[in-house]
Amino acid sequence: MSKTNPSPTFPMFPGDAAAVTPSDTATFAPSVIYCGSGGIIRVMTAAGTDVTFNATQPGAALPVQVIRVYSSTTNATNIVRIF
Repeated sequence: MSKTNPSPTFPMFPGDAAAVTPSDTATFAPSVIYCGSGGIIRVMTAAGTDVTFNATQPGAALPVQVIRVYSSTTNATNIVRIF
């Protein structure tokens, strides 16, 4: 079952969200990341690129699909993945 609305009259929005526990090994389905506290977030993108976002602002959403949030380097908290 799809987690998005396929209706042509209603925009496609993610259907779920979950808290992220940063890990240097665990991955999850491609998701957009919301940063609740701001800070540094190191991620692996869906394409497999290791990227560090410095000085993210509280309430920011990273505009890239992410499959991992690394515990090393990441100091931001209250991270939520949206999928």
